[in-house]
Amino acid sequence: MTEAKRTDAGSSDGFTADERAAMKERAAELREEKKRSKAADKKERDAQDVVNAIAAMPDTDRALAERLHALIVAAAPSLDPKLWYGMPAYALNGKIVCFVQPAEKFKTRYTTLGFNEDAQLDDGTMWPTAYAITAMTAANEKRISDLVSQAAAAPAQAQ
Repeated sequence: MTEAKRTDAGSSDGFTADERAAMKERAAELREEKKRSKAADKKERDAQDVVNAIAAMPDTDRALAERLHALIVAAAPSLDPKLWYGMPAYALNGKIVCFVQPAEKFKTRYTTLGFNEDAQLDDGTMWPTAYAITAMTAANEKRISDLVSQAAAAPAQAQ
Protein backbone atom coordinates (compact mmCIF):
# COMPACT_ATOMS: atom_id res chain seq x y z
CA MET A 1 0.00 0.00 0.00
CA THR A 2 1.11 3.50 -0.60
CA GLU A 3 0.72 6.21 1.97
CA ALA A 4 -2.74 7.67 1.66
CA LYS A 5 -3.41 11.26 2.51
CA ARG A 6 -4.84 11.76 5.95
CA THR A 7 -8.39 12.99 5.65
CA ASP A 8 -9.01 13.30 9.36
CA ALA A 9 -6.47 15.76 10.71
CA GLY A 10 -7.61 15.21 14.29
CA SER A 11 -7.04 11.43 14.32
CA SER A 12 -4.23 10.08 16.44
CA ASP A 13 -4.65 6.37 15.72
CA GLY A 14 -2.27 6.47 12.74
CA PHE A 15 -4.75 5.00 10.26
CA THR A 16 -6.08 6.75 7.18
CA ALA A 17 -9.78 6.90 6.46
CA ASP A 18 -9.32 4.24 3.74
CA GLU A 19 -7.54 1.91 6.16
CA ARG A 20 -10.23 2.35 8.81
CA ALA A 21 -12.91 1.63 6.19
CA ALA A 22 -11.10 -1.59 5.19
CA MET A 23 -10.93 -2.67 8.84
CA LYS A 24 -14.67 -2.01 9.22
CA GLU A 25 -15.31 -4.10 6.10
CA ARG A 26 -13.28 -6.95 7.59
CA ALA A 27 -15.19 -6.75 10.87
CA ALA A 28 -18.49 -6.94 8.95
CA GLU A 29 -17.16 -9.93 6.99
CA LEU A 30 -16.27 -11.72 10.24
CA ARG A 31 -19.74 -11.01 11.68
CA GLU A 32 -21.32 -12.38 8.49
CA GLU A 33 -19.13 -15.50 8.61
CA LYS A 34 -20.34 -16.27 12.14
CA LYS A 35 -23.94 -16.22 10.88
CA ARG A 36 -23.26 -18.81 8.22
CA SER A 37 -23.78 -22.36 9.40
CA LYS A 38 -23.51 -24.98 6.65
CA ALA A 39 -19.98 -25.36 5.26
CA ALA A 40 -21.04 -26.04 1.66
CA ASP A 41 -23.56 -23.21 1.71
CA LYS A 42 -20.95 -20.92 3.25
CA LYS A 43 -18.45 -21.69 0.48
CA GLU A 44 -21.04 -20.94 -2.17
CA ARG A 45 -21.99 -17.65 -0.51
CA ASP A 46 -18.34 -16.70 -0.02
CA ALA A 47 -17.63 -17.37 -3.70
CA GLN A 48 -20.70 -15.33 -4.70
CA ASP A 49 -19.57 -12.49 -2.40
CA VAL A 50 -16.26 -12.40 -4.33
CA VAL A 51 -18.05 -12.34 -7.69
CA ASN A 52 -20.34 -9.55 -6.44
CA ALA A 53 -17.39 -7.51 -5.11
CA ILE A 54 -15.60 -7.84 -8.44
CA ALA A 55 -18.75 -6.80 -10.33
CA ALA A 56 -18.99 -3.66 -8.20
CA MET A 57 -15.43 -2.51 -9.06
CA PRO A 58 -14.69 0.33 -11.48
CA ASP A 59 -14.14 -0.85 -15.09
CA THR A 60 -10.33 -1.08 -15.09
CA ASP A 61 -10.13 -2.89 -11.75
CA ARG A 62 -13.07 -5.11 -12.65
CA ALA A 63 -11.51 -6.31 -15.92
CA LEU A 64 -8.25 -7.28 -14.20
CA ALA A 65 -10.01 -8.78 -11.16
CA GLU A 66 -12.32 -10.90 -13.33
CA ARG A 67 -9.35 -12.31 -15.23
CA LEU A 68 -7.35 -12.84 -12.03
CA HIS A 69 -10.31 -14.63 -10.44
CA ALA A 70 -10.64 -16.94 -13.44
CA LEU A 71 -6.88 -17.67 -13.45
CA ILE A 72 -6.74 -18.33 -9.71
CA VAL A 73 -9.77 -20.63 -9.69
CA ALA A 74 -8.41 -22.57 -12.69
CA ALA A 75 -4.84 -22.81 -11.36
CA ALA A 76 -5.81 -23.79 -7.83
CA PRO A 77 -9.32 -25.21 -7.47
CA SER A 78 -8.42 -26.17 -3.88
CA LEU A 79 -8.47 -22.50 -2.90
CA ASP A 80 -11.74 -21.11 -1.53
CA PRO A 81 -12.74 -17.63 -2.75
CA LYS A 82 -13.80 -15.29 0.06
CA LEU A 83 -13.74 -11.60 0.88
CA TRP A 84 -10.86 -10.32 2.98
CA TYR A 85 -10.90 -6.65 4.00
CA GLY A 86 -13.43 -6.16 1.19
CA MET A 87 -11.04 -7.60 -1.42
CA PRO A 88 -11.26 -10.85 -3.36
CA ALA A 89 -9.08 -13.41 -1.60
CA TYR A 90 -8.40 -17.12 -1.84
CA ALA A 91 -7.92 -19.38 1.18
CA LEU A 92 -6.56 -22.84 1.82
CA ASN A 93 -7.68 -24.56 5.02
CA GLY A 94 -9.15 -21.26 6.19
CA LYS A 95 -5.94 -19.26 5.72
CA ILE A 96 -5.71 -16.54 3.08
CA VAL A 97 -3.03 -17.48 0.56
CA CYS A 98 -3.49 -14.74 -2.04
CA PHE A 99 -5.64 -11.69 -2.64
CA VAL A 100 -6.45 -9.08 -5.26
CA GLN A 101 -6.11 -5.45 -4.15
CA PRO A 102 -7.92 -3.20 -6.62
CA ALA A 103 -6.18 0.09 -7.40
CA GLU A 104 -9.28 2.01 -6.37
CA LYS A 105 -9.36 0.42 -2.90
CA PHE A 106 -6.49 2.52 -1.56
CA LYS A 107 -6.26 4.92 -4.50
CA THR A 108 -3.05 3.41 -5.85
CA ARG A 109 -1.73 3.39 -9.40
CA TYR A 110 -2.28 -0.29 -10.11
CA THR A 111 -4.12 -3.44 -9.12
CA THR A 112 -2.01 -5.77 -7.01
CA LEU A 113 -1.92 -9.54 -6.64
CA GLY A 114 -0.62 -10.22 -3.15
CA PHE A 115 0.48 -13.36 -1.34
CA ASN A 116 0.48 -13.95 2.41
CA GLU A 117 3.15 -15.93 4.22
CA ASP A 118 1.12 -19.15 3.99
CA ALA A 119 1.77 -19.08 0.25
CA GLN A 120 5.41 -19.89 1.01
CA LEU A 121 6.80 -18.47 -2.20
CA ASP A 122 10.20 -18.35 -0.51
CA ASP A 123 13.09 -18.06 -2.94
CA GLY A 124 16.44 -17.57 -1.25
CA THR A 125 16.70 -14.71 1.22
CA MET A 126 14.46 -12.21 -0.60
CA TRP A 127 11.36 -12.55 -2.79
CA PRO A 128 8.32 -10.53 -3.82
CA THR A 129 4.99 -11.02 -2.04
CA ALA A 130 2.98 -8.63 -4.22
CA TYR A 131 2.83 -8.02 -7.93
CA ALA A 132 1.57 -4.84 -9.62
CA ILE A 133 -0.58 -5.62 -12.63
CA THR A 134 -1.49 -3.02 -15.24
CA ALA A 135 -2.44 -5.35 -18.10
CA MET A 136 -2.94 -9.04 -18.78
CA THR A 137 -0.58 -10.61 -21.25
CA ALA A 138 -0.01 -14.29 -22.02
CA ALA A 139 3.28 -14.13 -20.10
CA ASN A 140 1.58 -12.47 -17.10
CA GLU A 141 -1.18 -15.07 -17.10
CA LYS A 142 1.37 -17.91 -17.16
CA ARG A 143 3.37 -16.36 -14.31
CA ILE A 144 0.23 -15.77 -12.23
CA SER A 145 -0.96 -19.35 -12.78
CA ASP A 146 2.46 -20.69 -11.78
CA LEU A 147 2.62 -18.54 -8.64
CA VAL A 148 -0.91 -19.45 -7.56
CA SER A 149 -0.27 -23.16 -8.15
CA GLN A 150 2.89 -22.94 -6.06
CA ALA A 151 1.08 -20.98 -3.34
CA ALA A 152 -1.78 -23.48 -3.17
CA ALA A 153 0.59 -26.44 -2.94
CA ALA A 154 3.04 -24.94 -0.47
CA PRO A 155 1.03 -25.23 2.78
CA ALA A 156 0.53 -28.96 2.24
CA GLN A 157 4.31 -29.32 2.02
CA ALA A 158 4.98 -27.30 5.17
CA GLN A 159 6.67 -29.08 8.06
